[in-house]
Amino acid sequence: MKPLRRWLPDAESIRANRWLRWLGPALHHPRLWHLSRRGLALGMALGFFFGLLVPLAQIPLSAAAAVALRANVPAAVASTLVTNPLTFGPLYYAAWRLGSAVLGEPEPPPALVEAEVEPDADAGWWQQAVGRILGVGKPLLLGLALMATGVGITTYFVVSAVWRLNVLWKRRRRQR
Repeated sequence: MKPLRRWLPDAESIRANRWLRWLGPALHHPRLWHLSRRGLALGMALGFFFGLLVPLAQIPLSAAAAVALRANVPAAVASTLVTNPLTFGPLYYAAWRLGSAVLGEPEPPPALVEAEVEPDADAGWWQQAVGRILGVGKPLLLGLALMATGVGITTYFVVSAVWRLNVLWKRRRRQR
């Protein structure tokens, strides 16, 4: 797990972050910075959960949840970067498709399919944009909630299993 430490932010950089200063003394608990199986798995699960579910303020929310649940704060903060400019579009499209499938709306709403050459005279561009966003709102929100929950739970168990396999592999190598 030593290679993982160089990718995670250190305690001082997180304590100095302007978005996380409000957590103050709560960030000084040593368990929040210790690299343990449970702490890392829970921190990454929280980071993926908030990274997928909440489009704004992902880092402060995941850090606050990590402090409250005594998870690894650097892992929670770093794993929120699952949504970035490269992955944002494909993840949100997949979430919309998932939500549409669950709700039984396999086709995109007509407001998204129709390419209007001439803008509607009755509605301004802002109203048209809001109408299009609201057309995908329910499936997108449901898909994001399902993806965030599923990916968060899966991340917890996968990280725990990989940690356990790493420990067993090191133990066997030492015994030889």
